Amino acid sequence: MTAGEVTREFGYGNLWLIACCAFYLLWWLLAFKPVNPVHGIRSGWLLIPASLAGVIAVFVVIRAGLQALVTQSLFATQHLLLAGAISYVVVALVTYLAWARPVTAELFLIVGWAVLALYQVNTLFGMQVFARPQAVGFAVLVLVVLAGCLVCYTVYYRLDAVAGYVVGAVPLVLGAVVMGVLTYAGSTGG
Repeated sequence: MTAGEVTREFGYGNLWLIACCAFYLLWWLLAFKPVNPVHGIRSGWLLIPASLAGVIAVFVVIRAGLQALVTQSLFATQHLLLAGAISYVVVALVTYLAWARPVTAELFLIVGWAVLALYQVNTLFGMQVFARPQAVGFAVLVLVVLAGCLVCYTVYYRLDAVAGYVVGAVPLVLGAVVMGVLTYAGSTGG
């Protein structure tokens, strides 16, 4: 695939991921609202399109990245996957042991999102769509957002209902915004 084709496919994948975040956010806003939450199938059905959109996003992005003709990289893909796995385990253990925070699917989703975003940044740099400063800037942005999302994840159970409601939505909004910005930057060449 040419750089333009890969970038376009990344954009499609990111749109699917943004849709995933939107459905998940809508579910969150209904099911966890502090007053009169909407439980059961009346809100839970939103997790079906969220899950489908997320799986499609991952498939589209990985498929495009595997077909990219890269000539350089910021880091090896296997190192990124290893760092993601280690990060997941460390955060799960630390938050559970230090703060008795139950390990939930959100941790996997947050870390998985960051790995997918960094995979795209690395590929766009490898195809010379992003220059090194742009790629490093986007990698730092993803890591800063990841850190913010992990803070939200960690403190959620220690907050009251209203604060938890807001903090629980933050990672979904931030993830969607970063993917939108990454899509725009990739389509315009950085």
